[in-house]
Amino acid sequence: MSPAPLVLLDLDGTLTDSAPGIVASVRTAFASLGLTAPRDAVLRTFVGPPITHSFPAHGVPAHLLDEAVTAYRAEFVRTGMWDNSVFDGIPAALAALRATGVRLLIATAKPAMYARPIAERLGLAAAVDGVFGPPSDDHSYSKTHVIAAALASLPDPPGPGRTLMVGDREHDVRAAADHGIATLGAGWGYAPPGELERAGAVGVVEHPDQLAAAVMAHLRLS
Repeated sequence: MSPAPLVLLDLDGTLTDSAPGIVASVRTAFASLGLTAPRDAVLRTFVGPPITHSFPAHGVPAHLLDEAVTAYRAEFVRTGMWDNSVFDGIPAALAALRATGVRLLIATAKPAMYARPIAERLGLAAAVDGVFGPPSDDHSYSKTHVIAAALASLPDPPGPGRTLMVGDREHDVRAAADHGIATLGAGWGYAPPGELERAGAVGVVEHPDQLAAAVMAHLRLS
């Protein structure tokens, strides 16, 4: 009997609308450094990629990166991580996928020490088979490493053809591709128009209500 298919799920922008808390925490970090924060549209792009990549890309000098991350994390732990909600339609989509025998693992760029309690509080941990994220703010630990850890947790990973990533940003697509895994884009997330398509997503789902059917069609389960 072949192993059950697997869906890897991004967290921020895919399962949860975490932008309010992340954006507020980023804005606080810029203020603490005496730097002008980017405009709101740019701040939303901080949601998804590792924060250690986003700060340098938007004006934080290398010598201030550690200070920026520390300030961000302090505000995030204080209030930001809980200014967060599950997108409408996600619980039903996860339940529908599990009912077909699909295994579900959250694979996020958010450090596991934050991702796991968030998933617990929002009821997502009980809806999936595991939550994986970087062990810390280690700059060298990428989404590719997170996916590797998620796959390694399974005694019988199904192989790339029976595995699918669902994510809302280009780094989700590229990290999955590093493992030969295709990605369905979460069109309700935070990617600028066209980003997912340019990165190579095999399709973009416009609403969580359409997610279960799209996943099953790709995995040929329907």
